[in-house]
This record gives sequence, C-alpha cells and structure tokens, in this order.
Amino acid sequence: MKTDTSAVNIDRDIGDFQYKVDYGYDAGVGLDERVVNYISDVKQDPDWVREFRLKALQTFESKPLPTHWASKDLEAIDFNKIRYYLAQGQRATRSWDEVPEDVKRTFERLGIPEQERKFLAGVEAQFDSEAVYSNIKKAVGEQGVIFVGSTEGLKEHPEIFRRWFGKVIPTGDNKFSALNSAVFSGGSFIYVPPGVKVKHPLQAYFRINAENFGQFERTLIICDEGSELTYMEGCTAPKFNTPTLHSAVVELIALKGAKLQYITVQNWSPNVFNLVTKRGLAHEESEIKWIDCNIGSRLTMKYPGVVLKGRKSRGEVLSIALANNGQHQDTGAKMIHAADETTSNIISKSISIGTGRATYRGLVHVPKHLKNCKNNTECDALLINATSRTDTYPAITVRGTGNSVQHEASVSQVSAEQIFYMQQRGLSEAQAMSLSVNGFVNDLVRQFPMEYSVELKRLIELEMEGSVG
Repeated sequence: MKTDTSAVNIDRDIGDFQYKVDYGYDAGVGLDERVVNYISDVKQDPDWVREFRLKALQTFESKPLPTHWASKDLEAIDFNKIRYYLAQGQRATRSWDEVPEDVKRTFERLGIPEQERKFLAGVEAQFDSEAVYSNIKKAVGEQGVIFVGSTEGLKEHPEIFRRWFGKVIPTGDNKFSALNSAVFSGGSFIYVPPGVKVKHPLQAYFRINAENFGQFERTLIICDEGSELTYMEGCTAPKFNTPTLHSAVVELIALKGAKLQYITVQNWSPNVFNLVTKRGLAHEESEIKWIDCNIGSRLTMKYPGVVLKGRKSRGEVLSIALANNGQHQDTGAKMIHAADETTSNIISKSISIGTGRATYRGLVHVPKHLKNCKNNTECDALLINATSRTDTYPAITVRGTGNSVQHEASVSQVSAEQIFYMQQRGLSEAQAMSLSVNGFVNDLVRQFPMEYSVELKRLIELEMEGSVG
C-alpha cells in the first residue's frame, strides 16, 4: 500500500522561522524561588506539586554541572539569562480553530493539522511552555485512552498521575532532571487501559519560538497490562545567536505484557542545548522500545534507558545521530537488568561531518543473582571528513554466570572507491556521498513509520550538502 508522505515536513530548515507573539504569562529572566512560585501560581498547582518544585530547585542548585564529559560545551549555558516560563494561556484547546492565530500559523507552516488528519490517532502541539492544542480521535477516546497535557493530567487524573510521577526518574537523578522538576510545564500524559491496542500513533510536537528560552516539558506514559501504544514526538526551533535550552523528562511505564514504542525525530537548530532524561520501567513480559533520531542542536546529551524490572521483559534502543559543523551529539543508552530472563538490545549509528563530533555512551548492568539475561550492543560510526570525530564509551557490567552479553563497535570512513564507482554510473559526488550515508543507516531508518522514514532520508541528504570537497 502506497503511503502519502507529502504532509510530513521535517526538512532541515523548515523550523527556521519565528513569529512575534504577545505572551500573557512571563516569569522573567533567571531562576529562583520567585520564578518557581510564579509558575505554580499561574498553573494553580496543588500544594504537593509546589512543594515538589521547590525541593527540586534546592537539588538543582546543590548539584554541580557534570564535569566528566561535555563540560566545556555546558559552560556556555548561563542559567541566569534563561526565561523559564512563557505562555499565552494555560489550557490546550480541543479545536484547531480556537488556537490563537499567531500560534496557529506556526504549526500550520509545519504541517501539524495535515499530519493529524492523515495518519495520527491524536496530536498535541506545544508552543514554548504550554500545549496550545490537544486532541484525540473519538474512537480512541471511547476505548478509555487518556491523552492530555501533563498539567491537565495531574489535575484531572491524580490517582494515576501521582502514583507514577517521578518514580522512574527521581528528582536527584542528575542536575537537569532536577531543573525540569522545578520548572516543568507542558508535555504529555497518556494512559492506555488494559488490553487496549492503539492502532495509530499518538504524537506530540514541541516548538520553541522565543529567544533565550528554556523548554521543560514533562511526559508520563502508562501502558496498562496487555496494552500497546506507539508515541512519536517532533521538535524544532528557529536559529538564534544565543543559547536555547531544552531539558525534558520522559517516564514510561509498561505493565505486564504491554508494548510501548517511543519515537523521537529531533531537528533542533544549532543554538539549542538538548539535555534530556528519558527512562522506561518494564514489568513482566512487557516491552519498551526507544527509536531515536538526533539531528541538529549545539549539544545533545540523551541516553534513553530501560529498567527491566519484570521477568522476561525486553528493552531496546535504536538510535541515529548526525553531527555537523560545531555540533556534538553525545547520545547512547542505558539497560538495567533487574529480573531473570530479561533481554536488551542497543543499536547505535552515528555520522560525523566537518568538525562535528558524535559520542556513544552506554551502560549495561546485569547483577550476579540473575540468570538467563541477554544483551546485544552494536555501535557503528561513520566519519565523512578528516576533521570529524567519534568516540565510544561502553560500560558493561555482568556478574554471575548464565548470562550472555555481546558488544560490537566499528568506525569507518566513506569508501573513496565506492564514491568513485557511483560517479562512474552518472551520480555527482554529493549524490554518491548521500547514497552511501543513507545506506549506512538504512536498516535503522526502516524501523521508523513510513511517514517518517522517507523524510529522514531526505533530511540526511540535505545535511550532506556541502560536506564533500
């Protein structure tokens, strides 16, 4: 069956525009208790959330910046110059016609309504600090599926939200998870009831429009026993000369026998610091799969993880990272085996162009009391130029007997002979280079839904322009 991909626009420069917006709510510049209380007041947080935020602020202030890696890149962030909350309103509309005009034209230019009509079961669109639109198809809602913003989720479904919120990723996990916990706003809350299989993906789209801004969405997804869900997120921002901060927290819970797939297509502009914490908790015989594409940003530090808590649970991370001039993609995966007969799979592919740097950083842990656990890790890097760089830092700890772990890593350059051969068949050098790179990542790109895989190949082709010679 032929799939129409014309509406899914994620070209390299499609997000590079900005409209002037009159914000109704602005917490000002810098971070202190006043800002945290302002956010709580505006969002009308219950007391426990305000206390959670203020305690997280203290944790953030007490933790130093990570110094063991990417420290020089992080020094460019001045937390006192960031704006932590900007919004036009607090509640997402269910009707596209009710979205404010200046915000609507941004998402219409990015093709969001078209995507929703063509192949999504539901969509949420976040503009700076708040979701402006959130809707789910009637048939999916009638199955009992909840898909709302995080603010709405904690107020309208507290019995589910509070039970799992902050349980997979504690506030003190790292400095940036603490920062998110203090000022979080926006993000998705999803609950899929037992046995419900959502046939079409749910999607959230995150847009940063303002300069010197930080976006701190908080996403919580719970798949109850035997349920299935695919969730996709896309991200863009215009190009500014000043640093922009994106620091999200994503918590996934797959209960017994559930299957949860989380897909990210990131196309940030080169001034964005993308510092996110993503982790899933897999119960007995459940499966959590992260599919991650990282293109753009000045620095990305992202290591999706799965805690394999239940027997026969399975975790998987498939990631593609492309680092162009002046960019550092520091990405990887974490697999924590905590039950017998658990299985994990990590496949990472990176491409470094010009002065770009790609880093794989992985963690696999199997304690000594476990039996029949399996892990496979593959890290493949492709260097396009003599000035590009790649590093691999795997940390694999396996104790006890009866477990199986394998690790493979490779670094290669684009084959001059291959390029020459394709040129003899009539391709230009740039076309040959693009074809070679797409062949390198093709097995992972095929894991994306059809609507995205075609566009990802086109996005890589655009990134390859100017890389030859």
